Amino acid sequence: MSPVNPPRPSRHARLLAGLLVSGLAASAGSLGLLATAGPASAATGKHTWDVSGTTTLRLPGRGYGHGHGMSQYGAEGAAREGLDVDDILAFYYPGTTQTQVGGRLRVLISDDTDNRLVVLPVARLAVRDLSTGERTPLLALGAGLGSRGQDADRYRLRPLADGGTEVAAHVTGEGWSVLLRTAGDAQLGAADHPITLVTDDGQATYRGKLRSATVTAGERTRDTVNVVKVDDYLRGVVPREIPASWSAAAVQAQAVAARTYAVYEREHPRSSAYDLCDTTSCQVYGGYDAEVAASDTAVAETAGTILTYDGAAAFTQFASSNGGWSSAGSAPYLVAEKDPYDGWSGNPVHTWETTVSVASLEARWPAVGDLEKVVVLDRDGHGRWKGRVLSIRLVGSGGSVTMSGDTFRSALGLRSTWFTVRLG
Repeated sequence: MSPVNPPRPSRHARLLAGLLVSGLAASAGSLGLLATAGPASAATGKHTWDVSGTTTLRLPGRGYGHGHGMSQYGAEGAAREGLDVDDILAFYYPGTTQTQVGGRLRVLISDDTDNRLVVLPVARLAVRDLSTGERTPLLALGAGLGSRGQDADRYRLRPLADGGTEVAAHVTGEGWSVLLRTAGDAQLGAADHPITLVTDDGQATYRGKLRSATVTAGERTRDTVNVVKVDDYLRGVVPREIPASWSAAAVQAQAVAARTYAVYEREHPRSSAYDLCDTTSCQVYGGYDAEVAASDTAVAETAGTILTYDGAAAFTQFASSNGGWSSAGSAPYLVAEKDPYDGWSGNPVHTWETTVSVASLEARWPAVGDLEKVVVLDRDGHGRWKGRVLSIRLVGSGGSVTMSGDTFRSALGLRSTWFTVRLG
């Protein structure tokens, strides 16, 4: 990945999709406000635009993502100015303390939630019955299984009605043969060898164990969960969240932020079956296939380091770009502050501009009728135009619709809630 392309935001900022999307858009030029039909309020940033007779609105904006915590582009900008990883983390998460952790994480593999767990053969592959702890090597059972002495080419776990797990082996052209049954949930491991998971969409390889985990007690539904050491997990996350080719300090800061977030999720698990997921709803995790030498180095150089606050893992949100001001989050260390590092020349989403047709707004919110006015009711008070939109109202011939800035942003696919309006 090239550092001229932006990291992907999501709930915690994620990378890859934003790399593609924002690469298509040029940064905005002039971002000045237009004269309005009503006065702006110094307290709230209230602003009204009369859009009667207008067919297109221009929306200049700043940043990409929610703006809480670390700006990924800001971290790179800071590193280019000579800040080290500790400086970067202290700036974006003030009041936190560094400490060391270890252990494992349970990561939901979102592409494999169909009750079946299928893997390719690998040295030392074995199944463990999680209810009894009994471990059974599988390759010996699959050796010569076919009618002509062929070895098994896949192994499968799937749930049984009694809560146990069927373990089967596959021979090409001959189908599946049951090898054994376990009393409860089961998982596959191969010592230190990565295991290749086979799904309907292809194959993916993971370190650690692959578990067929019951989603809800008493039901047969199973999900595939990767049980993996924290830093092995990080090796599959960091290069999916930030370009591994960026400055070492920025990649190290991403490693600490991502590790801390994962441990926070472990302390607040999403399910009894897993701690966190592998998508942008949590952190993008690509497993063994995603690993890159440069980001592996960043993980190793920050091994086990997380940020804590009041003795617990911090909620280290991060976003692609904050546009020059971070936004306050739900924790004392997620503060609103001016960011002098986000606007370096390689950040294409520090500022941006998009257009939206009035017709599309009328179609999206038909209760408005013919759109007449756009009213920003409140902003967060930080930065240009008085900051990010907190509340916005559309007024038309049929009535009005009021919504949060985030709802408006999501509906239109805007990069952030920090935007203003210009006519045509």
